[in-house]
Amino acid sequence: MPDMEKIKVVQFGLGPIGKSAAALALTKSRLELVGAIDIDPALLGKDLGEVLGREAVGVTVTDDAASALELARGGCAIHTTSSSVEAVSEQLERAAAHGVNVVSSTEELLYPVERTKAVFGRLDRAFSEAGASLLGAGVNPGFVMDSLPSFVSAVCHEVRRARVLRIVDAAKRRGPLQKKVGAGITVEEFGRLKKKGKLGHVGLLQSLFFLADSLGLRLDRAEESLDPVVAAREIKTEFAEVAPGKVAGIKNVGRGFRGEEEVVRLDLRMYVGAENPRDEIRIDGRPPMNLVIEGGTSGDLATCAVLVNAVPVVVAAKPGVRTMREVSLVHILGE
Repeated sequence: MPDMEKIKVVQFGLGPIGKSAAALALTKSRLELVGAIDIDPALLGKDLGEVLGREAVGVTVTDDAASALELARGGCAIHTTSSSVEAVSEQLERAAAHGVNVVSSTEELLYPVERTKAVFGRLDRAFSEAGASLLGAGVNPGFVMDSLPSFVSAVCHEVRRARVLRIVDAAKRRGPLQKKVGAGITVEEFGRLKKKGKLGHVGLLQSLFFLADSLGLRLDRAEESLDPVVAAREIKTEFAEVAPGKVAGIKNVGRGFRGEEEVVRLDLRMYVGAENPRDEIRIDGRPPMNLVIEGGTSGDLATCAVLVNAVPVVVAAKPGVRTMREVSLVHILGE
């Protein structure tokens, strides 16, 4: 067979996940990395290879998104800048204006909920008119607590309830995530930051509705709780020191109800020092399906892998805003 045409890729955002995604994209012969966008003055004007700690690759980091995106017209942007879909909507619309498909780690892009339906509508119009596609992807949300249990249900005749438990040892994760779960702060500070919406996981309700809709479990209402996990012993990581009685991380639970019956539960526990990290999927159906991933799915490594592996899928997808259940099965993109 003749060689497939390379897909031109621009890396939009060079935080820890963006850097890892760019490094992985450079190893894929199907992809051609042509641009890198960031606003950090310390990175601007540098060769992307230098930013990644390797030899030069001939791509200069710029804050001129328009010029970098134009280089990838018809290709794809790997977008890794923020969790809020409203906050990144202008960046995404700019990509659409240049005819660039996007796969984004923005957690709220996984699935529309009531609060984000308006911005989803605007983005869908922008990408549809441009003939490009936009996909929200990642590990959580995007895989463990939504797409994977949805796929597992393919062998069921019926599903009555679904439970997903994810326990993550945040000590093994990047510094920004440890900060996001409040590692090392007081319980009182946790409460203040929680009220301001500056703490915790983003995307649990998106995963909850994605999974419920995929399983045909119509929800009458949904609830979400966020509580601190308090350390019982001293824990030190590369990025934080947690004394006994201080916050080690979070317990974030989403519950979906049909009438008074809980039919979907997503239980995320992410804290430093967590023992027996794992992912558990329990489908109460015919037949029942129970899946345990020992050690859990690697959050940071797996996130950049999903983004890079999804590039050909989003380029081939129907124009507009797409979800993980609407596109072809994402799988590893060979070298």
